[in-house]
Amino acid sequence: MRKRVILKKGKEESLQRFHPWIFSGAIASIEGKPDEGDVVDVFTSDGNWIAVGHIQMGSIAVRVLSFENVPIDREFWVKRLGTAFAIRHSLGLTDRDDHNIYRLVHGEGDNLPGLIIDIYGRMAVMQAHSVGMHCCRMEIADALWEVMGDRISGIYYKSEGTLPFKADIKSGDGYIKGGPVDDIPLEYGIKMPVDWISGQKTGLFIDQRENRALLERYSKGRSVLNMFCYTGGFSLAALRGGPRLVHSVDSSARAVELSLKGVADNFPNDERHRSFVEDAFRFLDGMESVYDLIILDPPAFAKHRGALKQALIGYRRLNQRAFEKIMPGGLLFTFSCSQVVAKEQFRTVLFTAAARAGRSVKILHQLHQPADHPVNIFHPEGEYLKGFVLAVD
Repeated sequence: MRKRVILKKGKEESLQRFHPWIFSGAIASIEGKPDEGDVVDVFTSDGNWIAVGHIQMGSIAVRVLSFENVPIDREFWVKRLGTAFAIRHSLGLTDRDDHNIYRLVHGEGDNLPGLIIDIYGRMAVMQAHSVGMHCCRMEIADALWEVMGDRISGIYYKSEGTLPFKADIKSGDGYIKGGPVDDIPLEYGIKMPVDWISGQKTGLFIDQRENRALLERYSKGRSVLNMFCYTGGFSLAALRGGPRLVHSVDSSARAVELSLKGVADNFPNDERHRSFVEDAFRFLDGMESVYDLIILDPPAFAKHRGALKQALIGYRRLNQRAFEKIMPGGLLFTFSCSQVVAKEQFRTVLFTAAARAGRSVKILHQLHQPADHPVNIFHPEGEYLKGFVLAVD
């Protein structure tokens, strides 16, 4: 029998709007002493059942799995994963010869809060962001194996850096079904360097896929600077677009190494590309004004609301320096992946940066995460990636 969480009077309103988080301050009592990660039933103050979810420590005390009173069993996982796959199939992301990288499960966006599953060819990389999903990882893996069939040959579990540190549990990263695969991860025909074992996230920033494709269309004849290049996805897209040169910059030598591998795999002996292991601000301060297309895709400057003020200052400084250095007639692709930074706040930062740099700027595109990173309409916090393509006179 599942343990019970009782809400304070009136605290069920967000759940009636199907928001998938229950905060600790909304809870009146917990019956049965559940362990962190257990599945619990949630009741209103007057005794009405309202949701079922995973309980956890911290400000988000319950992540809701369902607003229907159903068992959280094999059938549940198979149904949710099957629905997620059907969406990706309808988007044309599955079963292609030139493309085999996509996000299969995007947490709350797929009604599976705390779970990420990315597909790289025949490898599925699973990542838990909650203890509950960690505890269910083998059940989920079995269901995934059933749903995907012969489309995958291995499932790698990678949660060492994403599980709540207060939980004090070992993630046990490694292959949990099948094993390594030798097929090549492809993004619209480009061979992508993916390191799902030791790389950031699950091995690649899949959420920039469509924005990389857009960049390719703008790269012809331009001098391109890719800041915070990581594995060089934007650099590869730019090179295929026919630029005069592409320079990749990252403070991580390992990231630059992976970017160089990607260039070698796709454009061997291509002298248009150079890479630099250097701090972004230092590089921008010291560089000449030779670039007419700059990509700014930094890591999240704010991972929680308390860091918001400093993050906005950081984004302003970074973009102002790019505005000051970019050539007239240049294009700036600039992004924020900080969930706590709203799109309007980021736009205001860019307005301020452009004004301080004394440049005339036009918005050509407003960018966001792709369709395989869906946003649950009842969970606006899931809209984390925002970007702009700016023309700079």
